[in-house]
Amino acid sequence: MIFQRALLREFFLTASAVCAVLLAIMVTTQFIRVLGMAAGGKFAADGVGAILGFTALNLLPVVLSLTLFITVLSCLTRAHRDSEMVVWAASGVSPLAWVGPVLAFSVPLAVMIGALSLGLSPWANLKSDEFRRQLESRDESAGVAAGVFRESRGGDRVYFVEAVSREDNTVTNVFVHSAQNQRLGTMVGRKGYLETLANGDRFLVLEDGRRYEGIPGSPEFRVSVFERYAIRIETAEAKSASRPIKGLSTLELLANPIPPHLAEFTWRFGLPIMAVILALAAIPLSFVNPRMGRSLNYVFAVMLYMVYSNTLSIAQAWIAQGRIAPTIGFWIVHALMLAFTVLLFSRRAFALAWPQWRWPAFGRAR
Repeated sequence: MIFQRALLREFFLTASAVCAVLLAIMVTTQFIRVLGMAAGGKFAADGVGAILGFTALNLLPVVLSLTLFITVLSCLTRAHRDSEMVVWAASGVSPLAWVGPVLAFSVPLAVMIGALSLGLSPWANLKSDEFRRQLESRDESAGVAAGVFRESRGGDRVYFVEAVSREDNTVTNVFVHSAQNQRLGTMVGRKGYLETLANGDRFLVLEDGRRYEGIPGSPEFRVSVFERYAIRIETAEAKSASRPIKGLSTLELLANPIPPHLAEFTWRFGLPIMAVILALAAIPLSFVNPRMGRSLNYVFAVMLYMVYSNTLSIAQAWIAQGRIAPTIGFWIVHALMLAFTVLLFSRRAFALAWPQWRWPAFGRAR
C-alpha cells in the first residue's frame, strides 16, 4: 500500500539521523570517562582510541534498540500531529494495519541487534579487557609526557619532564617527587633517560641534578648534588587472565549453563526481543491528544523504556543469584510487556470503535 511505502521510507531516513545522534552522545560521554581515566594514570594516553572503539561496539546494540523505538514513535507521532492518521483512518486503515510496516522495518533491525549482542559485543568486551590489562601492565615511564605531572600507580611518586627528545630518547629538566619511609624526597635533573640492565630491570637515570630530602614539619633537610642518580621503575604485575562473563562467547555461555552464564544469555537474547516489542508499543503510544500536550506521549514512552530495561536487568540479576529459574526469567518480562502492548492496542481500537466512550489516558479518540 501507499502508506506502507511512504512510512518505510520515513523510517529509514529518521533512523539514520537518530542513530547518528545517539551514537555521538554515547561515544562523547564514554570519551570523557576514558580520557579521565587516562589522565588519572590508569593507562597510557595512546590506548584511549582503542578502548573507545571497543566501548562503541559494545554499546551499539543498545543504541540500535533505542533508535528503533524512537524512530517508530517519532514518525507516527508526526503523522498524528499533521492529521495524516485522520486521513488514513477515514480511508478505513485501522491501528492494526500499522503493525505490518513497523514489523517490516523492525525485524531486520532486530536481527542485526541480535547478531551484535550475541556475537560482536562479547568479542569487543573481551578485547577491551585484554587491552586494558596490557596497558596496566606497562611500567610507569609509559605514561610520562612533556609538560604533564604524572603520578605513579602506588601514589608514592610524581614525575614531570619539561621536554622529550624523540631522537635520542632523553628528557630534559626532570622533576621527581617521592615519599618513602615518612620522608619526602624531591629530585631535579638537567637530563634524564631510561636504562635497562641485563636482568631486565629498568631505571630512570638523572644527570646533573640535586636531591632534597627531609621529614615534613622538620627544618632539617638534606641537600645532595649528584652527577648521576638512578631510580628503579617498578613494572606493574599483570592481572589475572580470567575472562569476564561479558567477554565469553554465546556458545561458551550455553556450553556451561550455570546461573551467571544463563543470566548473561538472557540479557543478550532479550535485547532484540525488547526492540521489537517496543517498536510495536510505539504504535498506540504515538497517539497525540492536543488537549493533553504534544509531548506527553514521549514522557510516557521514556518511562516505559526505563521500566522495561530495568526490569530486564533485575531479571538478569535474579537469574544470576538463583532467585528465579532461568526458564521463567527468560520470558516473563517480555511476556508482561507484550501483554501491556496488547492492552494499549485494545484501548486504542475501543476508542475508535466507540468514540463516545473516551478513556482518560492514551488511546482515546477525539
